[in-house]
Amino acid sequence: MELLPRPRSELAPGAVHVPDWLDLDEQRSLVESCRGWRGYRQTRLPSGGVMSVRMVCLGWHWLPYRYSRIREDGSPVDPFPSWLGDLGRRAVATAYGDGTGYDPDVALVNYYDATAKMGQHQDKDERSLEPVVSLSLGDTCVFRFGNTENRNRPYTDLELRSGDLFVFGGPSRLAYHGVPRTLPGTSDPALGLTGRLNLTLRVSGL
Repeated sequence: MELLPRPRSELAPGAVHVPDWLDLDEQRSLVESCRGWRGYRQTRLPSGGVMSVRMVCLGWHWLPYRYSRIREDGSPVDPFPSWLGDLGRRAVATAYGDGTGYDPDVALVNYYDATAKMGQHQDKDERSLEPVVSLSLGDTCVFRFGNTENRNRPYTDLELRSGDLFVFGGPSRLAYHGVPRTLPGTSDPALGLTGRLNLTLRVSGL
């Protein structure tokens, strides 16, 4: 139980953090959905490096740095479920007051173990600049949200905990962001999840 409330905040214009947005039952349901999606893998980058997170995609498959309907092994990407689109519209409505017209068609689901990180990057492979919806499950992470010009300061570090919602769009849509570390063992045991899951919903524009 929180001793002090965590208020909703706007880190930058269009970048909204809503703590504890999903209740425990909603979190459990999302975790079960994530377990049902097959094909989590570590992505190899053109530089030869391998991402430390494990990822599965829905709707469109992300390849550095483009989208495809086909995975690396030649199999088709899993479809994007309509209920996840409904959740995305609800999230955007919470952040901005109106989710009408938000129609995500791709989800990137990332699993972080105790050592996984995500370097500072922009979400710029979509043709659409509609907002990105981020949902956190399991272990707390340190989330770094920066500026739209480069990976340097100014940036803000905040904790994203299980059930938190983060939406970034408008002037902040192309802000650099990343996860410098996770905090192992911080997940609620009632969730039944070791590590962290992060779902990001986007509009591909494809």
